[in-house]
Amino acid sequence: MRRRMVMSMLAGATLLVSALFGTGAPTAQAAEVPAEFGTDWHDPMTAAPPVDRPHTTSCRVTLADAQFRDFTPYRGTYTPPEGCGDRWSKVVLRLDGKVKGRQYDRLGYLHVGGVEILRTSTPEPSPDGIAWHVEKDVTRYSDTFRASGDVEMLIGNVVDDTYTGVIDVHVTLTFYTGRPETPAPDRVLTLADTPAGTLTTPRNSERIVAEVYATGSGGGCEEFWYLTVADPAPYSCKADRGPYREVQITVDGRIAGIAAPFPHVWTGGWSNPFLWYVVPAPRAFDVRPVEYDLTPFAGLLNDGRPHRVEVSVAGVPAGQSGWSTPVNVLVWQDPHRAHVPGALIEDKATDLADSSLYTPGAEHRVRTEAGHRLTVSGYLDTSHGRVTTTVTRTLANSSVHRWTDGETTDGLDATWTDDETVRTAGHGPARTTHTHRTYTMNGAVTLGSDARLRTVLTLGDRASSVVREGGRRIAWSRLDDTYSGDAAYTTDVPRDQRYAVGTSTERYRLLGSDGCYDRSLTTVQGVLTEDRTRC
Repeated sequence: MRRRMVMSMLAGATLLVSALFGTGAPTAQAAEVPAEFGTDWHDPMTAAPPVDRPHTTSCRVTLADAQFRDFTPYRGTYTPPEGCGDRWSKVVLRLDGKVKGRQYDRLGYLHVGGVEILRTSTPEPSPDGIAWHVEKDVTRYSDTFRASGDVEMLIGNVVDDTYTGVIDVHVTLTFYTGRPETPAPDRVLTLADTPAGTLTTPRNSERIVAEVYATGSGGGCEEFWYLTVADPAPYSCKADRGPYREVQITVDGRIAGIAAPFPHVWTGGWSNPFLWYVVPAPRAFDVRPVEYDLTPFAGLLNDGRPHRVEVSVAGVPAGQSGWSTPVNVLVWQDPHRAHVPGALIEDKATDLADSSLYTPGAEHRVRTEAGHRLTVSGYLDTSHGRVTTTVTRTLANSSVHRWTDGETTDGLDATWTDDETVRTAGHGPARTTHTHRTYTMNGAVTLGSDARLRTVLTLGDRASSVVREGGRRIAWSRLDDTYSGDAAYTTDVPRDQRYAVGTSTERYRLLGSDGCYDRSLTTVQGVLTEDRTRC
């Protein structure tokens, strides 16, 4: 956040390293910790797992070598790899970046053939310089990678006498031969190059998934939309109804999907970059798209005509910018039919509930309760019989926002849930995939009379998924990615007089039928003091 957002916090001036819970030996020895942040610190890293790579023949292609000093995009040309065929078991994107000096966090994107394959943000650098990398499995875009295409990448930046950091990146794709574990889409479409957001799918589409890289950003209030309030509450960031946001997709004006946006926090967020110098918030470097199963609408879309597909964010004040919502459409085709007919059976949504109650006082308070439910169902007459797909999605948001006059203390406790069930029924046992996502944010910032600003914050990214076939569980997974940070510094003074201190921890746990991954990181004053793996 670029504004001064200050929130109430725990008492005491000493920041302590939180003890890691569980067992398991650390994989890194504790380093000597300075009394405060210096001019350099550990390179950024996350506890998230690296992308698994097959032990097969591989080929590497460079997508971009670029330096970003302003808002001029890098443009180049992609050519498919030689020597690895045109079908791959996995395609892995890797971004390597470096920057030094002084710079804000910056948002970026990477397009190949008009398809967005990466949305990312950058860490804030030390004066001595940092390096970081991002890995992403991009196998789902294999259709795009089979043909040559334009490459466009932008990390919008400002370089001047104050903000000196030039962002230097190198991006590659590595292709691994073999068959993918899960069939990649046959077609990858985008709305970017179509008139008025229209979409024409192949007439034999039997599964359609839209993905939207939805981010509230741009330095204004929509960057931290979860804190906005409605009149008459006296707060610096206003919205018509309050903080509830919902990313909606429509087909020909009919609502086709709803989703809770992830509450991203970039590396300058919550008024305190000292929280994020080593460990970023979940998803900050790899922004994951919101996904919608549009298969119930496939019978309508398969008529060979263009259809209007639009994405909007409910809750954003009319005429206010700050959200980016690029759309890719992934299509799986029936190889045995030129046309797969079908029809939409049901498209039913409840009224969107959105209530924010303001209570004035020495500590102002806004309590928000909101939610929405949508059920869509449709059938297709495929080469293997009639298949009916039903998608039910239920969203809920509950939050309490507290602040004092002048916003010298400002606190939020919020939870978002996004519950989705996809059921397919036809020839053979019915299959049901149930996914429950929970995002949490509990934090506070306080600015004391001594100009000392302190932030305490915990973020959670959790999801559980169960796949059943004929009532029998055939796959499951459970993710828990939790970040906690506590940092303080003196405001409005030169960098060498900030006397900044801070701790951060992240524990990333992923359990399921595919195995177990569990890793924890702890940092103090920018020094990595523990890197522990379990399982």
